[in-house]
Amino acid sequence: MRILLACDKFKGTLTSAQVAEALAAPLEAAGHTTASVPVADGGDGTVAAALAAGFSPRTSTVTGPLGDPVRAQWAVQGETAIIELAEASGIALLSPTRSTAFAADTRGTGELVSAALDAGCTRIVLGVGGSSSTDGGAGMLTALGARLLDSAGDPVAPGAAGLAALASADLSGLDARLDAAEVVLASDVDNPLLGPRGAAAVYGPQKGAEPEDVTRLDAALAHLLSVLGQAPGADARAIAEAAETPGAGAAGGTGFGALAGLGARLRPGAEYIMELVGFDAELVRAAAVVTGEGRFDRQTLSGKGPGEVIARAQERGLPVWVVCGASELEAADLRGTGVSGVVEMREFAPVETCLAEPERVLAEAASALAARLA
Repeated sequence: MRILLACDKFKGTLTSAQVAEALAAPLEAAGHTTASVPVADGGDGTVAAALAAGFSPRTSTVTGPLGDPVRAQWAVQGETAIIELAEASGIALLSPTRSTAFAADTRGTGELVSAALDAGCTRIVLGVGGSSSTDGGAGMLTALGARLLDSAGDPVAPGAAGLAALASADLSGLDARLDAAEVVLASDVDNPLLGPRGAAAVYGPQKGAEPEDVTRLDAALAHLLSVLGQAPGADARAIAEAAETPGAGAAGGTGFGALAGLGARLRPGAEYIMELVGFDAELVRAAAVVTGEGRFDRQTLSGKGPGEVIARAQERGLPVWVVCGASELEAADLRGTGVSGVVEMREFAPVETCLAEPERVLAEAASALAARLA
């Protein structure tokens, strides 16, 4: 049969393209034909998925989350740029501590947006996820020309730490080219900016924040919201609505910064990336679908890339199999989802081997899947 391989990255080991390559050979050796499209949800791995789909690579040196220069890759096709926050401002670029939870910022992400504008791009897809900071996108806005000042008229310090001293904001200096550009915020989360489901409460602990720090981070974001609403020419109501928008809390509030400052349009990350890579055109030609990621769990089924693959395959009545490193779901959890079965890499090797030799173990898993499809 014709099998569509539509897998996300296996985090920390293989890109989506490498996963597809490892799966294809055993399935084809068993007599099947395969086609592949990369899957991503706006988080880390989004640029790699775009490159696998035919976008061209670009690399820019930008400011890392703690001020050191980093080399960040992005992707371009025509006038469309795919930018991944994790490349410039990601948590993988530092070792999270209580200090970095307040110091890390998103300036480098704004510098990538500027690089895309310099390249003539008029559509900028900003994939957010895997962030290191909780600065509400303040660093990103500053890099693009916004002025965030303390009571003495000096720029505030980077990161959430500087937001407490914020006395005034001026967005009139934002890069004028943004007015003619379409900015798409590709996100797989629905958190608002503030509160118990907000950026600080939900994601702050992952970035090194202790419980008492979360309260300070949330207060810093609330202060940013208040000051931006009072900026010259600002639409206070629209800015307040941006803070409540599902997805505003993405990437430490960078979603809010993009919505309120850059006029971004929010799109579910998995859905939008699948449009870019032509998923539906391949799906109509398939007799079965294989998807997967490193860990298959309840979050997978709630807006992440493989979850969207499963939903679309089910709509067409196609059998869909999941190949993963490990699954946290039981058969009862999958009832009604359309998933025909799950093959875990840990069935074939210890976790240490799966991490050290992922291609080999994944090929074994694919051979087992081929036998089950026979």
